Amino acid sequence: GKMLALDDMVMTTINDEFHYHEMISHPAIFTHGNAKNVLVIGGGDGGTVREILRHDSIEHVTMVEIDGEVITACKEHLPQIAAAFDNPKLDLKVDDGIAFVKTAAPESYDIIIVDGSDPVGPAEGLFSVEFYTNCFNALKPGGILVAQGESPKFNEKAFAELNHTLQGIFGTENAPVSLFYVPTYPTGMWSFQYGLKGGAHPKSVSNDSTIDAFVAKSGLRYYNVDIHRASFATPNFVKELIKK
Repeated sequence: GKMLALDDMVMTTINDEFHYHEMISHPAIFTHGNAKNVLVIGGGDGGTVREILRHDSIEHVTMVEIDGEVITACKEHLPQIAAAFDNPKLDLKVDDGIAFVKTAAPESYDIIIVDGSDPVGPAEGLFSVEFYTNCFNALKPGGILVAQGESPKFNEKAFAELNHTLQGIFGTENAPVSLFYVPTYPTGMWSFQYGLKGGAHPKSVSNDSTIDAFVAKSGLRYYNVDIHRASFATPNFVKELIKK
């Protein structure tokens, strides 16, 4: 199927985008349990907001994407992914997400999802201490941050540095890593990294029947309750990478 590439790097493909987009959204929403207001930084292909808006309980999603041309191109060429841009719950802003979070009202979001690219060019600031401190401040108590976390095999340095940043801001026990698989991405193994501002931990999710019903209703192809728990099991080499 079709592929989106930016700056010579593969962002997503029709064939396996659901691996990424289901895992960046559903574990955090089910862990939180009562999320109403979500902020997405990046995510110009639209897949992340598509998955978030499958949840009827979500009342408002703000998406801040720096590159409007990505949105336009994905609407035209990847309509299966860019399927929710017309949803009335979505407030879409073509703007700098780093600057947006810096001026966000304190304690205003239940979940913040950082759906960024690799830490080069405009996305480099998405891996900074200042940016994630601003995200922490913008989260409500009990809020959850999810960030595109790179591969612990392909980009060890960025992976470890991001986790250490999140441990420093959210606390050592509040920066778990979720590992999952996207065949198109280098090495196949990829991560989302979490910052938990108190509240529930994703390892202890217990609403199995609710998740099962949602998965069946939505026709999800990667995420389920077993995958949710298993993705937070950490191989020993990853434990060594993130140990401070």
